[in-house]
Amino acid sequence: MFRELLEKRRAYRALDPVEISSDNLKDLAEAASLAPSCFNNQPWRYVFVTDHKKREELHDALTDGNYWAKRASLIIAAYTYDESDCVIKKRRYAAFDTGMATFSLIMAATEMGLVAHPIAGFSPSKVAGILEIDPKPEFMALIIVGKHSEDDSLLEERHRAEEKKRPLRKPATEFVRLI
Repeated sequence: MFRELLEKRRAYRALDPVEISSDNLKDLAEAASLAPSCFNNQPWRYVFVTDHKKREELHDALTDGNYWAKRASLIIAAYTYDESDCVIKKRRYAAFDTGMATFSLIMAATEMGLVAHPIAGFSPSKVAGILEIDPKPEFMALIIVGKHSEDDSLLEERHRAEEKKRPLRKPATEFVRLI
C-alpha cells in the first residue's frame, strides 16, 4: 500500500483549484509532526498560506520557471532555524529532519488526492518578508499544493512533455552499494 502511494506521488505542474479544508490542513500538519528527528527536536516550521491575497503576494518571490505555481490552492513554506538544530560532532540534522517531515506532509497530501510539489525556485528573503518571518530562517522549500489538472495547455511547452509521464528514476545500482 505504501509503495502504491509512492508511485502515485508526482510533482505535477498543471493544477486546478481545489478546496482544502481545515481538516485537510490539520491532517497535513499532523503528518509532518509524526516524522522522526534528532533528539526529537522537531526543528521544522511551516507556514500554510491559505489566503488568496497572501498567495498572490508570494508570486513575486517565485522564479520565472515556477509560473505554474500561481495556480496553487495552498502554498506551504518549509523552514528551520539554526538554533533548532541537533548537532552531533559537527553533523547538522535540522535540514535532514525538516526534509523527512516535509516528505511525510507530501505523502499525506498525495493520499488526499492532492499534488504537493516542492520547489526551490524562489527568493527566500522575499518569502520571509511577505510572511513576516523574523529572524530570517533557513528555507528548505515552498510546497505548491493543488489538484492535478489534465489540461496541460496551462503549461509552457517545455513542461507539457514532463506532465505526460513520470521522469526516469535512477536504478538502485547507481546509488546503493552492497558490501
